[in-house]
Amino acid sequence: MPFSLFLALKYLRPKRSFTSVVTLISILGVVLGVAIIIIVRAVMTGFGDMWQEKILDFKPHITITGNGGVIEHEDEVCRNLEEVPGVIAASPGLETRVLVEHRRRVVAPLLIGTDPQRARQIMKLDSLVAGEFSLEGDAVVLGVDLAAELGVGVGTDILVYSPMNLVTKDEVYFPERLTVTGIYDSGQRDFDSGFIITSIAVARDLMGMRSGVYSIHLKVKDPQNTAVFTRIVNDVRTRVPVYSVRTWQEIDSQLFTALAVEKNMMVILLMFITVVAIFCVTNTLIVLTVQKTDEIGLLKALGFSSRQVMGAFVLHGWIQCLIGTVLGIGAALLILENLHELVDMLARLGVEVFPKSIYGLAEIPWRVVPSEVASVAVSVILFCTVASFLPAWRAARMDPVTALRKE
Repeated sequence: MPFSLFLALKYLRPKRSFTSVVTLISILGVVLGVAIIIIVRAVMTGFGDMWQEKILDFKPHITITGNGGVIEHEDEVCRNLEEVPGVIAASPGLETRVLVEHRRRVVAPLLIGTDPQRARQIMKLDSLVAGEFSLEGDAVVLGVDLAAELGVGVGTDILVYSPMNLVTKDEVYFPERLTVTGIYDSGQRDFDSGFIITSIAVARDLMGMRSGVYSIHLKVKDPQNTAVFTRIVNDVRTRVPVYSVRTWQEIDSQLFTALAVEKNMMVILLMFITVVAIFCVTNTLIVLTVQKTDEIGLLKALGFSSRQVMGAFVLHGWIQCLIGTVLGIGAALLILENLHELVDMLARLGVEVFPKSIYGLAEIPWRVVPSEVASVAVSVILFCTVASFLPAWRAARMDPVTALRKE
């Protein structure tokens, strides 16, 4: 075993002394810093994953619009687009903001009119809490939060008022009486409270239209495969050159950009916790070099080089950080694996740390990315090693005569 490593391990051996207490506190500081950073990054990554999953399930992967106009012969356009390799389904769509009233409770969700035969292929709403996903006739399907806000259930009739009453002053559009046939729970508040789904025919009646749609919605096989998805988008643009084609990344780009910026800012801010822990390691080494002044002088008098002495203290700080980093990673993984149980326990104590009304999601999502864990570990160990050089350099420059005379 190299002498520097032997000396570093000797100084790390637990003793009933002030230095051992300071060393333990320094290691705990590194543990907390590493664990917090990994937990935050995992949760923010989980947020992005869950938002993306909900969007890909509920919304179309590719949206084709008529550049401010109406798309006619929508069935022919859909059949043409379904021939594109990789496209699973194509469905016409009408979207408009409406007023919904039930027993004097009024809300303003976004109404989506879609083809009843193709709706299940476009929207993945398998988690129905009541009823069935049926859009035949004067049927409507809505989210669990919207149903609770209106106080409706399966079989309840609601009145849907057309926005055209605000546009055309010479015509009056009577409200449509629709029957709730299904209530879904997507786990995302915006989708559960802000949308109602009905058929194209009902949407046209509300908009005063006899034919045409506002958009064509496409679902593809693998929307997260960048190369394949780009090829599909290019093929779609080739088949419908007169229309506007937008992808799910473009439509929700602000959301994903905001999540990425928030994640980076949180990591940067929390890195200061680790920096404070690293300074604790530096202070530990400074205290150690002061206490071991006589030993350092004796070692140098016996012929040990400055490099060996310096290496011993650098390794001392490096090992502290290594132990703290490993324990921090283990603590973070342990907390994440039991995160839902911890949240439930706090909820039973009256502390709601993750309300759906604020965060828009039913549970705390998380996903550990190995490369992110590795980057945190390498950064912390690197910073600790650099921070160890100052007290180690001070110890290496000690004059043995002066050091022994102080003793």
